[in-house]
Amino acid sequence: MGVESKKVLGAMLKVPRHFFLDSSFEDFAYQNKAFPIGEEQTISHPYTVAFQSEMLDIKIGDKILEIGTGCGYQTAVLYHLGASVYSIERQHALHHKAKLILNKMRIKAHLHYGDGYLGLPAKAPFDKIIVTAGAPEIPQELFKQLTIGGLMMIPLGSEEQIMTLVVKTNEKEFEKVEFDNFNQRHFRFVPMLKNKQ
Repeated sequence: MGVESKKVLGAMLKVPRHFFLDSSFEDFAYQNKAFPIGEEQTISHPYTVAFQSEMLDIKIGDKILEIGTGCGYQTAVLYHLGASVYSIERQHALHHKAKLILNKMRIKAHLHYGDGYLGLPAKAPFDKIIVTAGAPEIPQELFKQLTIGGLMMIPLGSEEQIMTLVVKTNEKEFEKVEFDNFNQRHFRFVPMLKNKQ
């Protein structure tokens, strides 16, 4: 589907997607579809996870902030790419479930329960930030927590999002690359909500 990074494809192969799904969806786990994971949230398409991971150009040891742990699927892929992953989830039930699954898989990640819009200032700065929910604009608190030269992958928009790669050029400025309708595929994410836990 256009993902060329052997590192990303290798990491995807190491993560059994059916572990992260309700048993009723197990037979469909390897289809390129999103599925409900509870709390009105979904697990992303494998293509979306691979695409976001590839565009972030993750290096071993990169310190990454993930906004929206969900079931932990993207977290696991980032871990297998060699990243040091810090992840925030605003739904307590999902945070707890992801922690159980990732522990069982012996995946070491720093999981936090809280508001993704606030990021983790105490753990900043981050080399890369990946946002797995649609945001109307770039959250300023997250931008502050990115290193100079760091990358943020974020779906921007309300109803339908444009996948956007943000490159922080200095403390106040950035460049961005938009992947509008990439490969004739629109990206649709659950909304990123403020002040919600």
